[in-house]
Amino acid sequence: MSTPGSDRLAGLVETWVRPSVRARTPYPVADATGLLKLDQMENPHAWPGPALHQAWTEALGAATVNRYPDAQAVLLKHALRAHLGMAADAPLLIGNGSDEIIQMLMVVFGGTGRTVLAPEPSFVMYRSLAEMNGLAYVGVDLDPATLTLDVAAMCAAIAEHNPALVFLASPNNPTGTLFGEAQLRQVIEAAPGVVVLDEAYAAFAGLSHWRWVHDYPQLLVMQTLSKLGFAGLRIGYITGAPAWLAEIEKVRLPYNVGVLPQIATRLMLEDRATLAGQIAALCAERERLTTLLRTWPGVQVWDSATNFLLVRLPVDAVAVHAHMRTAGVLVKCVARQHPLLERCLRLTVSTPAENERCLAALAAGIRAAGS
Repeated sequence: MSTPGSDRLAGLVETWVRPSVRARTPYPVADATGLLKLDQMENPHAWPGPALHQAWTEALGAATVNRYPDAQAVLLKHALRAHLGMAADAPLLIGNGSDEIIQMLMVVFGGTGRTVLAPEPSFVMYRSLAEMNGLAYVGVDLDPATLTLDVAAMCAAIAEHNPALVFLASPNNPTGTLFGEAQLRQVIEAAPGVVVLDEAYAAFAGLSHWRWVHDYPQLLVMQTLSKLGFAGLRIGYITGAPAWLAEIEKVRLPYNVGVLPQIATRLMLEDRATLAGQIAALCAERERLTTLLRTWPGVQVWDSATNFLLVRLPVDAVAVHAHMRTAGVLVKCVARQHPLLERCLRLTVSTPAENERCLAALAAGIRAAGS
């Protein structure tokens, strides 16, 4: 039942909230309470390990949380440069996750008549943040057979739409595919504006192209630590020509990375052996699961250079997803995200024990949906 006050509030909301915002729904985050959580590509190994626990406790206990953090995150940048093998003075800007950096880019390169272009299916935040910030968005379908870049279609769309920003996620989410270097170079060279190479999963691919920023002045390379085991700390970063980073810096909110994430990330990056071991173990499990799932009748699995697998089922993926959730396993159903993802689930690679639980639930879900 409406009241005079609620009617007035509804009218105010309709009058003053931007129509593009009112038309949106919040980004969906599934409630994983009590479930095996395999839907967000998180590292299953908890931090800190035994070797870091005392240093972690002491450092966080001594943190001056009553003071604002270092606005430039100087020590964290030093640690990240060392982690990436960059020069001590390499340009670097840090965000509260890569999502915040994408938001900054939309602000810097946005404006009336500006366009963002990306292959699809890809990271949904490119479209979402473009539309949120009033930019036009153009999606270009991947090659249907390989789910890699359709270079001819990308270059044609670039020529037609003259985008201010082109996003290329390689390895790509949700497909897991790694785009070829020749493909990437062709798109970069065709773009009139800025190209952002999003390497969120670079560690699992075993390569990064951040050094390409020296060859292509229009290129920015972005990465995140979320997939390595630091998802709760929300650390993303971007590198490129100093002139670009100086402009992005103008829209970065002050103190965007808190005291505790800065300290914790620096400590974690010191334990490179543990991190490398976890990455290697997850990659080995990825290959084991790929080989095994390809023996299942009617199941298609794409080669992955990430810590997840895109799997096409011989039955309705929505029904299988629901059955798996009832069985206590949460994966990501992407079947309705894009036509190229019909009947597809995205499975995060985890520990051997958790992967076996996932496989058992998946097999049971396929049987139930097919009966």
